[in-house]
Amino acid sequence: MTEEPGRTGATTTGAPGRGITRTSGQASAGDLLALVRSGRATTRGALQQATGLSRATVGQRLDRLFRAGWLREGAGGPVESPLGGRPSITLEFDDEHAVVLAADLDTRHARAALLTLTGEIVIEHSGSLVVEDGPEAVLGELGRWFAGLLEKAGRGIDEVCGIGLAVPGPVDRDAGRVVQPPIMPGWDGYDIRGRLARAVTERAGAAAAPVPVLVDNDANLMAYAEQRAAYPDASAFVLVKVSTGIGAGVVVDGHIFRGTDGGAGDIGHIRVPEGAQALCRCGSYGCLAAVASGGAVARRLTVAGVPAESGSDVRKLLAGGHPEAVALAREAGRLVGDVLATVVTLLNPGVLMIAGDLAGTPFLTGVRELLYQRALPRSTARLEVVTSRLGERAGLIGAGALVVEHLYAPRRVEERLSALGV
Repeated sequence: MTEEPGRTGATTTGAPGRGITRTSGQASAGDLLALVRSGRATTRGALQQATGLSRATVGQRLDRLFRAGWLREGAGGPVESPLGGRPSITLEFDDEHAVVLAADLDTRHARAALLTLTGEIVIEHSGSLVVEDGPEAVLGELGRWFAGLLEKAGRGIDEVCGIGLAVPGPVDRDAGRVVQPPIMPGWDGYDIRGRLARAVTERAGAAAAPVPVLVDNDANLMAYAEQRAAYPDASAFVLVKVSTGIGAGVVVDGHIFRGTDGGAGDIGHIRVPEGAQALCRCGSYGCLAAVASGGAVARRLTVAGVPAESGSDVRKLLAGGHPEAVALAREAGRLVGDVLATVVTLLNPGVLMIAGDLAGTPFLTGVRELLYQRALPRSTARLEVVTSRLGERAGLIGAGALVVEHLYAPRRVEERLSALGV
């Protein structure tokens, strides 16, 4: 079982007048690293004050982090200690000691990147990759892409601390496997983590231990990245991705809300009256995705004599101002907006973000028309309805952040330090 990113299991109480939180119990080396990474305590004195640990104990636990290469002295020089006495040397997370690999799969296209531990994309690659070809072929190709990125960046597999993967289907996060994904035939229950780890080490020519792999739904990771980047104060944040299918990611108090087994946010399979005769790829009739997704719009355009295979084709037509595509996108937006009125009433988010192939003015206009018409004024009074800030890179950045927040969460830090013999 993996730990929720950002959750340490420790409770904190405010330290009046200090701006520093105090960790309950005996703070571990992982707790100290979390305080430094968050900027809440960046000197030895501040760490003593925040945790209640003695100077000697703080020094011992920091020494472990220095020996692991995860902590370094800051370049800013000594600062005044909150405990008085001699100025203290500032501490900072050493974000250069490792890198992260991340990939974002769509139905017919994928992106892969090498990122720093702070989420900056160093180098990336994108290309055609058809998810219907199955996990063996797709993950094998991703392994080749990752090997190429490492080679171009001049980095070795031994420098990769983890791999993050965003997929267009519901994910059982504890198992790292997709569960009954409507648009990913052949992937149900497949061991994604094991196969991708093998593909990366094989292609990199390394006999090292497998690299940790974390898998999550693409809308979840897009929401995670967008909320952290532009709306950190939004206690409830909803992102709706409308591409070949429709899915939503929900972030509450800075944490992804996944539901019981990863099925939260699957709004594309809510039944709508307008789709009563429309067969969805999940096998049911009447799903929202069957009438309002990029795939559904593409099918309607094709019937109308405008060839389009997927949501990405619709996006190109919208970019060119194609009148039929514009009209159908606005109509799809109205259908989605009707469903989102219920979502907004239930969750009361501060931000509702529209992303994906159809995220443009026509679709957004349609969403707003029905959303504000159907939802109670109180539910929308403080709601921001916006489009993506990070664009096509949101899934990559979210996948990278998922890896970092997992690997450097306090409990996981202790496990990794023990494994390193530190």
